[in-house]
Amino acid sequence: MSEAEGQNAHNESLSALAIGAIGVVFGDIGTSPLYALKESFIGHHPLKVDTPHIFGVLSLIFWTMMLIVTIKYVFVILRADNNGEGGSLALLALIGRKLGENRWTPLIGVLGVVATALFYGDAIITPAISVLSAVEGLTVVSDGFAEWVMPLSIIILVGLFMIQSKGTAAVGKLFGPIMVVYFILLAVLGLANIVKAPEVLWALSPSYALDFFLIDPKLAFLALGSVILAVTGAEALYADMGHFGRKAIMISWLYIAFPCLLINYLGQSALLLRNPAAVENPFFLLAPDWARLPLVIIATMATIIASQAVISGAYSVSQQAVQLGFLPRLKILHTSAKAAGQIYVPLVNWGLLVLVILLVLGFKSSSNLAAAYGIAVTGTMFITACMLGVLAFAVWKWHPLVATVVTGSFMIIDGLYFASNVTKIPDGGWFPLLVAAVAFTLLTTWAAGRRLVRERLEEGAMPIDLFLKSIGERVKRVAGSSVFLASTTEGIPPALLHNLKHNHILHERVAILTVQTEGVPHVAPENRREVEDMGQGFYRIVLHHGFMDEVDVPAELAAEDRAGGPFKPMETSYFLARQTLVSARNPGMAVWREKLFAWMMRNAESAMQFFKLPSNRVIELGSQIEI
Repeated sequence: MSEAEGQNAHNESLSALAIGAIGVVFGDIGTSPLYALKESFIGHHPLKVDTPHIFGVLSLIFWTMMLIVTIKYVFVILRADNNGEGGSLALLALIGRKLGENRWTPLIGVLGVVATALFYGDAIITPAISVLSAVEGLTVVSDGFAEWVMPLSIIILVGLFMIQSKGTAAVGKLFGPIMVVYFILLAVLGLANIVKAPEVLWALSPSYALDFFLIDPKLAFLALGSVILAVTGAEALYADMGHFGRKAIMISWLYIAFPCLLINYLGQSALLLRNPAAVENPFFLLAPDWARLPLVIIATMATIIASQAVISGAYSVSQQAVQLGFLPRLKILHTSAKAAGQIYVPLVNWGLLVLVILLVLGFKSSSNLAAAYGIAVTGTMFITACMLGVLAFAVWKWHPLVATVVTGSFMIIDGLYFASNVTKIPDGGWFPLLVAAVAFTLLTTWAAGRRLVRERLEEGAMPIDLFLKSIGERVKRVAGSSVFLASTTEGIPPALLHNLKHNHILHERVAILTVQTEGVPHVAPENRREVEDMGQGFYRIVLHHGFMDEVDVPAELAAEDRAGGPFKPMETSYFLARQTLVSARNPGMAVWREKLFAWMMRNAESAMQFFKLPSNRVIELGSQIEI
């Protein structure tokens, strides 16, 4: 789907899409002023609050937003769209489709999976640090609110996750306007303080960032770990491209989000120049006393929106992982009849809630959480830069010198930020790495296990020609149609062999159905079905769908007339094979991974529900497989 088609699909004007993008795409990066500058000075590596350090940090923040968000993501990465969709898995599918199988394929696949695993770590920390940092603003209003910060944060987070099953269609319409007001407020607060210390504008020169490194190279390097907090939502620009299109995201960033964020950081820095003690919480101290409580309320609303965006992103990434074969089938509920992208994944939702609450209880403050925040984001950014290099050289065919300079520059910048964040591992950076390691293990174990199961099924599969000759006229045929789901497009599926072995009959029409996920987000309706007439009433049907498509097997078969006419619901039976894993003498993977794969297989959503098969027309036949 091209960008233009994607925008038409929304039936909205470019301005409406841009406002919507402000709410969804820039929620995370929009709430970074609540903690980014503060953590740069009073985090785990404190800085002296004086002019050289204020100018140095501010210059680093400005040039970080300029180089990483504006140049890298807005002007370069957003061009790497997979039929309108973005994100690590979409980029992985795009590269795989363009290059096919070669010696780099396994490495690129690992990079894509690692980036996806790191995203889950980020998805857990973002709601926790965003909501905590906003509610902590109450302590600026009055010290008496300090004991309420933790309970209120947990109540807000629980409420946020509980309403996910209701869908965000209605609430989503409010997100854009609320965030536009929030961004305007950022700019107003910033301007009010800039006019009191206009010399802060000099800090936009890169010379002050360079001077910072010359004055104290060690502290400047460590400060990068806090400065990166100013761009922690940058990956969302790419991941959410399919919802709004590249143009809308570019307009939102260049004309609203970037200017407002920059003005606010300038205002906070101007405040610190006049009052170094304000470093305790410069964001909320920008406002006069009477406006601080309303500011806390608006900031909390903004952090809820930012959290909503990353939670929705976790659902989308999980759906893509299921469709691309990295996760078992999950229960996926659609919360909107109009917007296919609005989904709810219960297992992901409640898993995130438990981990987010544990995170809040364990780290207790946004300052402590800031130590855990950043390493997953910078790791993902570095991997994206590596994959961009593959695109530039092998797919886009850029001039080697241009490709080397562009990708090399991004890798050096991202590498520096990642290295700085690595120093935060003992202070909390271990948490997102632990989450990412667990996610990576689950993703790779499922992919490897599925590959082994497929190989074993192919080894024991009977060729279709031999099967048709063997049944001849000896097998009784009964009225109706039967559909046997098969994981491959070769041979006879085990369910068909088991049914014939035990029941000794076949339906008049037999369809062997394989559902294949393509490396594109969506497959056009006219390209979804492939039919082969194999004779004697047997048909092989292949359903093609994209990694963002919903699969409805009965609906697809009801629309197909090339296999002896449409499949009538009350005359069609579906046969599924339920495999039980048995350890082989020479297992294809480690025993613990084999047990993990078996556990994942047992707890996967049934094929009947996933493919929307009618429960009263499904027959399951068991078999054992050695892996």
